[in-house]
Amino acid sequence: MSAKIIDGKMIAEIIKKDISKKIKDLEKEYKKTPNISTIKAGNNPSSEIYIKLRNKGCKQVGINTNTIDFPENITEDELIAAIKKLNNDCNVHGILIQLPLPKHINQDKIINLIDPKKDVEGLTPKNMGSTLNGDEKIIPITPLSVLTIIENQGIEVKGKDIVIINHSNHVGKPLAALLLNRNASLSVCHVFTKDLKFYTKNADIIITAAGVKNLITKDHIKKGCFLIDVAIISTKEGIFGDVDFNSVKDIAGIITPVPGGVGPVTVACSLKNMIKTFKNCNS
Repeated sequence: MSAKIIDGKMIAEIIKKDISKKIKDLEKEYKKTPNISTIKAGNNPSSEIYIKLRNKGCKQVGINTNTIDFPENITEDELIAAIKKLNNDCNVHGILIQLPLPKHINQDKIINLIDPKKDVEGLTPKNMGSTLNGDEKIIPITPLSVLTIIENQGIEVKGKDIVIINHSNHVGKPLAALLLNRNASLSVCHVFTKDLKFYTKNADIIITAAGVKNLITKDHIKKGCFLIDVAIISTKEGIFGDVDFNSVKDIAGIITPVPGGVGPVTVACSLKNMIKTFKNCNS
């Protein structure tokens, strides 16, 4: 029997419908519309696509957006000045830094400058620390989308054997904290893991965000496992994830496709966080 394929677009539409209603209620209460600013530097094609999708989502639910577009050669001091200006602007209710930034920019330094109450992506030390401590105020967007998909399927992670293949600051580490907060049994793998199959073979849920096409095949999974593919790999043949879909489709229980799985839910979850930052700025 073939695996169940998650419809990320459907989940995203449910979220956006709820957010749209909440935005109307907020406008009545505060007499203003949420206004979000994104800082982008350089011309990364993936960033362009993601910003376009996020701005479209904002328009659908009634959130105002503004993208500040800087050239690849922007200096760190110029970016710092831009963030400070947004931090001090009472008409800006949320700030996003579109990653990746140019290589000469200290990414962590830039993110850490965002006012935590305006931190849509939940990546500042204060918000990340709260997530780690189980006080989940603003959850990083991609981990939030993974949790949303799991919850949409009615799956309780408590006691489940879960493998995360990623240990980045914006995906793997915060996602690990969130799952531990929910009492999952967790393994975190990455490029230096010696025997990936040793960890994945008995996992109930595998969440992969390595960016390696066909990394996960039928030999890596047990029957009925839940595969959540966060990776987006653009090739001449199309867009792929880490999971070799055709190899695993008759063994896995549930799979998120690429595209159309985690991506749309991630965009919708960014809108959820925008409501939180708006409330932070008006409390």
